[in-house]
Amino acid sequence: MAATVTNSVSSLVQAIGDIPPEAIVFGNSEAMQALRDRLSKVAGANVPVLIHGESGTGKDIIARLVHALSPWKSGPFVKVNCPAIPGTLLESELFGYERGAFTGAYGSKPGRVEMAHRGTLFLDEISELDMPLQSKLLQLLQDGQFCRIGAQADKKVEVRIVCATNRRLEEEIENGTFRQDLFYRINVVNLYMPPLRERRGDIDPLANYFLEFYNRKYNCKARPISAELMEVLQKYHWPGNIRELENLMKRYVILGSEDVISADLQPREADLLTPEINLDGPISLKKLTRQATRALERKIILKVLHNHHWNRKQAARTLNISYRALLYKIRDAGLPPNRARRTEDAKSQVAAD
Repeated sequence: MAATVTNSVSSLVQAIGDIPPEAIVFGNSEAMQALRDRLSKVAGANVPVLIHGESGTGKDIIARLVHALSPWKSGPFVKVNCPAIPGTLLESELFGYERGAFTGAYGSKPGRVEMAHRGTLFLDEISELDMPLQSKLLQLLQDGQFCRIGAQADKKVEVRIVCATNRRLEEEIENGTFRQDLFYRINVVNLYMPPLRERRGDIDPLANYFLEFYNRKYNCKARPISAELMEVLQKYHWPGNIRELENLMKRYVILGSEDVISADLQPREADLLTPEINLDGPISLKKLTRQATRALERKIILKVLHNHHWNRKQAARTLNISYRALLYKIRDAGLPPNRARRTEDAKSQVAAD
C-alpha cells in the first residue's frame, strides 16, 4: 500500500508543470513524509480539508495536490485569496449576484463557488472572512446550497472545499472572530505545513532547485551556491519560510553575486536575544532567559576567538576572564576546542622552527 501511495504522488507531481518535483515538495523530514502519506489518503475522499502553517510554507501547492489527486481533478481548481479582496466585495466574488442587486449590478454574475462546480474551491487565509460570510459558507458546507446576492432561490453546487490559514483558529474562536461550528466543518481533516526552520535538511535541495529553475527562466548562469553561503542558509531562521528562500535565490540569479544576499541572512540582534518560544504550553521565563544569554555569550566568544585566530589565551585576556574559565565556556557552548588547540599547536611549532 505504501509503495502504491508513493508512486501515485510521484507520477502526479512530475505531471504538473507548476509544481516542483516530488523530492522538492516533500523533502526528507519526518513531518513532510507524514504529510505526504496523509495527503494521499485523504485526497480521494470528498471531505473538507484544512491546511495550516506559517505564511510561505507552501500551503497553496498542497491544496493543488489535494485537488489533482482527487476524483474531481478534471474539474476546475478555483482559488480565493480572502485577504486580497475587500470585505464588501468578497461576498459577491464568492457567491455572485443578480441584476439590480446593488448599484452597478447591470447584469447577473456567477461567483467563485459556481465556477468551482464539480471541482475544488480553495479558500486561502479563511480566517479573514467576516462573520456573515462565515454563515453563508457554513450553509454551503452543510447542504451544498448557496444564494446569489439579490436572488430569491438557492442554488445547488457540488464542490470540494479546501481551506488554508496561518492563524490558530482555536484562538480566533475564543476571540469571537471565527465560528466554532464552521471550524468543525472545515477541519474534518487537517494538514500541517512545518516551517522551514524545522526541516533544515531540505534547505540545500530547495535552494539548488530554485537556482536551476530561475537560471532557466531568466536565461542566466548564476554559479552554484558556495559551501560558505550554504552554511549561512542552514543557520538562518527563515521567518518567511520557503517563499523567502525562493525570493532570495531569485535575487541571487538576477544579480549574480552572493554578497548581495548574504547581508540579508545575518540575524538581527533582536533575533539573537529571542529564542524559539512554543506558545502551545506553559512558558518558563527563567529557562528562556538562560537560553538567550547562553546564545549571546556563545556569539561573543566565537567572534573574539575568530578575531584572535583561535588563540585562546589572547581571547581570555580580551574577555577579561581566566584561561580555565574560557575553556569551560568553549565546551559549554559547544564550540570546537580541537580546532582551537590545533591552531595554537601549529603556531607553537612554527615559532619553534
